[in-house]
Parts: sequence; C-alpha cells; structure tokens
Amino acid sequence: MLFLVAALLLLGVAMGSVAHAPLPVTLVAAAVIGVWLVVFAIRERSRARHH
Repeated sequence: MLFLVAALLLLGVAMGSVAHAPLPVTLVAAAVIGVWLVVFAIRERSRARHH
C-alpha cells in the first residue's frame, strides 16, 4: 500500500512538471521514456524465453 502511495505521489510530481515544461522538452522526455520501456520489455521477453 505504501508503494502505491509513493508511486502516485511521484506520478503527480512528474505530471506537474510536464505541465510547466515546453512542448519540445516534453516530447523528448516522452520519447526517451518510451524507448526505455521498449528496451526493458524486449529484455524481459528474451529473459523469459531462456528460462
């Protein structure tokens, strides 16, 4: 439960900072996060196939 509260708090902070950031900065940050998530998903999928 504490983890969920901390995650929601961090999400609120992140969304608040995005609201005040210029659009190009927001798009670059979104692209970086998207690439990181894709790489993570690929690594997890390949790791699951080897086990």
